[in-house]
Amino acid sequence: MPITIRHVEKEDIPAIRDLFAGRNAYSGTLQLPHPSIELWERRLENLPSNVYSLLAEMDGRVVGQAGMVVEQNPRRRHVASLGMAVHDDHQGKGVGSALLSELIDLAENWVGITRIELTVYTDNARAVSLYEKLGFVIEGTARNYALRNGEYVDVYHMARLRV
Repeated sequence: MPITIRHVEKEDIPAIRDLFAGRNAYSGTLQLPHPSIELWERRLENLPSNVYSLLAEMDGRVVGQAGMVVEQNPRRRHVASLGMAVHDDHQGKGVGSALLSELIDLAENWVGITRIELTVYTDNARAVSLYEKLGFVIEGTARNYALRNGEYVDVYHMARLRV
C-alpha cells in the first residue's frame, strides 16, 4: 500500500491526536497518555515559521506524524531537531522511513540545515536502526532522561550531519 507524505492540515488534528493516544506512540515519545484534542490544536494550528509538521497517510488514514524545529539562535540556525511517531498498527511498514526521508530532504535541500538532532530511548531498537540507516549516529547517552511507565529511562542523543 503506498504511503503519502504531506503537510499537516487543521482537519488532521483529531487523527494526529488518535495516533499519539496509541501506547507505542506515547511510550516512544515524551507525550503523555490520553492526549486531548485541545492540546493538539494548540500545537498544530498556527505553527511558527521555524516549525514544520508532516504526516504520513495510507489509504486515506493518518499513520504517522513527524515534526521538525529549526533553531532560532543565529549561531545554531544550521541545526534542526525532530520528533516522530508511527501509529501502533502500522509500525514496520516503511512509514517511519518515508516520513524521516522526507524531513531530511526538506531540511537539507530546502531549509539549509546541515545538522539534524534527535533523542531516542535506548531500548527502542527499531527506531535506532531506522535512524542509523538514514545516516544518524549516536553521539551520547543521557541517563534517567525521562519518566516512562513509572521508571526513568535513558536516551541516545543522535545526529546526522550533511556531508
